[in-house]
Amino acid sequence: MFDDLTKPLADRMRPQSVEDYIGQKHILKAGKPLYEAVVTGRLHSMIFWGPPGTGKTTLARMIAHHSKAEFISISAVLAGVKDIRLAVAEAKKLQLEQNKRTILFVDEVHRFNKSQQDAFLPHVEDGTVCFIGATTENPSFALNNALLSRARVYVLNALNHDDLIEVINNALVNKDKGLGAIQISITEELKQQFAIAADGDARRCLNLLEIAVELATAKEIQTITDNIANEVLSGGVRRFDKQGEEFYNLISALHKSVRGSSPDAALYWLCRMIDGGCDLAYLARRVVRMASEDIGNADPRALEITINAWEAQERLGSPEGELALAQAVVYMACAPKSNALYMAYNEAMRDVKQNGSLGVPIHLRNAPTKLMKDLAYKKEYRYPHNEPEAYAAGENYFPDELIGTKYYHPVNRGLEIKISEKLRHLLKMDNREFKKDG
Repeated sequence: MFDDLTKPLADRMRPQSVEDYIGQKHILKAGKPLYEAVVTGRLHSMIFWGPPGTGKTTLARMIAHHSKAEFISISAVLAGVKDIRLAVAEAKKLQLEQNKRTILFVDEVHRFNKSQQDAFLPHVEDGTVCFIGATTENPSFALNNALLSRARVYVLNALNHDDLIEVINNALVNKDKGLGAIQISITEELKQQFAIAADGDARRCLNLLEIAVELATAKEIQTITDNIANEVLSGGVRRFDKQGEEFYNLISALHKSVRGSSPDAALYWLCRMIDGGCDLAYLARRVVRMASEDIGNADPRALEITINAWEAQERLGSPEGELALAQAVVYMACAPKSNALYMAYNEAMRDVKQNGSLGVPIHLRNAPTKLMKDLAYKKEYRYPHNEPEAYAAGENYFPDELIGTKYYHPVNRGLEIKISEKLRHLLKMDNREFKKDG
């Protein structure tokens, strides 16, 4: 189909210069450190962090080209320490025999363990190689501090819609490396659909386009029709890493949208996670957690509604059960907010961990045996139901070391307004009892 052009379209269309590079304007414009490194060939070790298809490998190759350095590439998925040693040995040979610098590019560097990452350090330090790593994971968590301290991190963003349309147009008109020689046609509307399906990934965009062209060629037509596009684009899902940082970014956005009382944003992030294939049981557990952490006793119904939604999701499965989760999320976003319970729990847990096993006061202990009764267990316990308003005013329920401690401070929202009023009333009863004893 492409004569001797046997490489995939995405590989053939890889830009060779900054001028041809699409996207990443925030780091690739005059005056920016990465731009200057590329155009001048000034080498320094670096980490490219970004989603798939954003040009990490391309940038590394461009730097090698402009700096006239040897480019050695290894993948952390397949390589080990032995491969690192071989690459370093080759770099040393080039340096010694040809006085040539080497860029050692490590794709998916986050897949290397600590010892494998440490193997680079001495060779980066002595200048044997210029290290460039590519990762889709947050370097703060995926890479050793020692390696991070020797490399500059550049963040690459997913390509926007206009960028992807430009990627498509370039491929369609380029006669040397692209599809221009076969003069394939596609409507602007279908270009938009391909850009949406690519979801910020230039490689994915070109792969989808290439498949569509192959289908059109097989049908002996020079037009990508609606039917061909539907066949190629059906079943695609948005970018969603079930174990990586993007997963936790999405759940964080959902939680913060609920906390921020934005039902529309909360619903959007919920749908993003559902669309990406998130485990619905995990989503349900997190939704229940939100009910206690950010709403609490300001609206206790939130906890009941989220648990009901979880049960509905388990009983109905997908897609029917997803609507119950959506209902719970929207309800919580609209509910009055209180983190009083969350803060109180954390403070109480902190005291438990810091103060050790404080003894239970004698009057709070049960006395099921004669020995316990002889030891005065429960002797001075006051039964609240026998007291005015079923409240033993002035009674202490803490270990002696924590008498008077306050953890729970209701907010002035929702049901906690009433709870606060009740607690203030009980405090007045306590104070009257203290004055009477005094």
